[in-house]
Amino acid sequence: MIMKNVYLIANGDLRESANQKCWAAQAAMEQALGAALKQLGARIVRAHPYKAKAGHGFISSQKEGMAVFAKLDPTQPLIVAESVWQYSHHVLPGLITHRGPILTVANWSGT
Repeated sequence: MIMKNVYLIANGDLRESANQKCWAAQAAMEQALGAALKQLGARIVRAHPYKAKAGHGFISSQKEGMAVFAKLDPTQPLIVAESVWQYSHHVLPGLITHRGPILTVANWSGT
């Protein structure tokens, strides 16, 4: 079976401490989301890496968000996955110009 790729981005909080605190919940949600998509014949392609030095894999600035979107095919499916306290503006410029389907998934645990 040919798997369809779906980009995943994780838009972070304005506070690095919140991004670090929420990372475990985000990673678990991304894993569950990946399993669900696999059943539908799709696979997640994370559009940006985990940042070991920062201790999380969230986009943590608007500049970083613009750099991530500059590398993406704007016609491909995209999921904005959130398990962080604050949904910030970091990815807004990229979402405005993205032409493919966009799904927002949120799983706020209160961590």
